[in-house]
Amino acid sequence: MFRSGARRFAAALVSLVALGTTCASANEDRAGDFDFYVLALSWSPTYCSEAGSRADPQQCRASRPFRFIVHGLWPQKERGWPDFCPLPRDIQPSPEVITGMFDIMPSRGLLQHQWRKHGSCSGLSPSAYFDLTRAAYDKIKIPAAFQNLRNGGRIGPDAVEMAFRLSNPGLRDTAIAVTCTNGKLQEVRVCFDKGLNFRSCRGVDRAGCRARVVDVPPPRQ
Repeated sequence: MFRSGARRFAAALVSLVALGTTCASANEDRAGDFDFYVLALSWSPTYCSEAGSRADPQQCRASRPFRFIVHGLWPQKERGWPDFCPLPRDIQPSPEVITGMFDIMPSRGLLQHQWRKHGSCSGLSPSAYFDLTRAAYDKIKIPAAFQNLRNGGRIGPDAVEMAFRLSNPGLRDTAIAVTCTNGKLQEVRVCFDKGLNFRSCRGVDRAGCRARVVDVPPPRQ
């Protein structure tokens, strides 16, 4: 009887392990399974200020100081987002693809991380994903006030959003969000459909900065 009970327990344990494996596979994020994109534009001086000695020198000690750069192009679902989708290990961006993005994403580590975390879920090859990232960036006109800013200052998140909306006809308030960190301007996030048309994303919009005003650190001279 003891042996029979042990055999039944072992069989049940095997079934439980198999069930857990099946559930994990079913819940695993899959490449191409998403609803829209979020283009995240990061205010580089804030990153450099916050990161301090840990900041990427390629980005923060460049001869030409960066202002808004691309943080990433993120596949997004109506609720949540996929990340780190499983791919064959040999599907990686080539050195040429990486260096070709340095003008708008000036960090090798950032590019590699964005591919692994977000690009892997796009359903695109590395070159096509970064081509799409550039196309999304080219769709956005950065307001002149930020392109030419030298001394920094303080501004309301709503004013940042309005500046982007005025510079980009068709960009509605429900398709953009401004984020902040430690009282500083962090990012502007713009939502696109898969054809790179502006689209509403109320979940992203609701997660925007709630501060009345934020600091805008100046670019390093």
